[in-house]
Amino acid sequence: MLDFTSALYLDMRHPSAAMEPWASLTLGKPAALEQPPGAAGVARELAVLLGCEAALLLPSTLHLYWDLFAMLAGEAVALLIDGGAYPIARWGAQQALSRGAPVQVFRHGDAAGLARLVRRWRAQGRRPLVLADGYSPGSEHPPPLSDYADIAARGGGWLVLDDTQPLGLLGRQGGGSVPLHGLARPQQSRYGTPVLVGASLAKAFGAPLAVLAGSAAMLGRFEERSLVRIHASPPSVAAIAAARRALRINAACGGALRQALRRRVQQFRAGLAAAGIACCGGMFPVQVVPLAPETNGPALLAALRSDGVLALLQGHRGTARLTFLLRAGHSAHDVARAVAALEHHMKELA
Repeated sequence: MLDFTSALYLDMRHPSAAMEPWASLTLGKPAALEQPPGAAGVARELAVLLGCEAALLLPSTLHLYWDLFAMLAGEAVALLIDGGAYPIARWGAQQALSRGAPVQVFRHGDAAGLARLVRRWRAQGRRPLVLADGYSPGSEHPPPLSDYADIAARGGGWLVLDDTQPLGLLGRQGGGSVPLHGLARPQQSRYGTPVLVGASLAKAFGAPLAVLAGSAAMLGRFEERSLVRIHASPPSVAAIAAARRALRINAACGGALRQALRRRVQQFRAGLAAAGIACCGGMFPVQVVPLAPETNGPALLAALRSDGVLALLQGHRGTARLTFLLRAGHSAHDVARAVAALEHHMKELA
């Protein structure tokens, strides 16, 4: 079977035999008491890669955003959410709402609309807490993150960036949105740069843990106030070892992996264009094929599977779409076979 449902974009897999051995999966202690072996070193490497002063490791992005928004809600803030923000970060943002912070959603990519909201809330004595994704799968381009960061900084607030999708794929050496968009800023306040980055390493880097990165002042404040670091288990020693291995692979051959992935995305898009099949997603490895209302999506998915091609069916009739997740490990033959199967069965079921 050709699997186009996995988000391991760079095909980084970490079998135990390829990693350094560990004495135990956990110390049985929270991170606030003692960090797991290797955590501090991996966090330092990630901070450099992401273009930030400091970083901390957490078990997941849900843990990360749960704690982060609870802390930031202690300020007089208004939470302003880009309409394309991913659900996990939004779930964490409920912490700010539960603590009395007003919440508004603005249209995805609408920097002018965000600026109007910031002015309105500043007039009421609230600073902006802007939540956005570094990239929303299926979009042709990222949102105007540099504009978002400037707007947040001028309002005395923060841009909280969910960079799970770009990490490992975009920016210098795969460092994501901060290096890609030049989001590193000089000191704006006592908390430093107004950009905070949260990201899972479970996609391009294949390691099941999360990183929070930003200014040293803000990360120090988070470390002091984090309840997750007291009451939840930290990332396992195995997950940290996988992250360390992913960073080594990225340093050694990440550029070649990203180039291979880009070739497969170009091939996929060119093949669909030649077949007259519309496709969204720009040059990102998540490619979305909208289905006409009359197309039987489940039948198409089953037909592809019978040809050995696994894809994702999302939405309902009228809004249904097939999603293909491309990886660096896909060969030119794999992509050609998927395109041919999709073209054949779409015509067959039309």
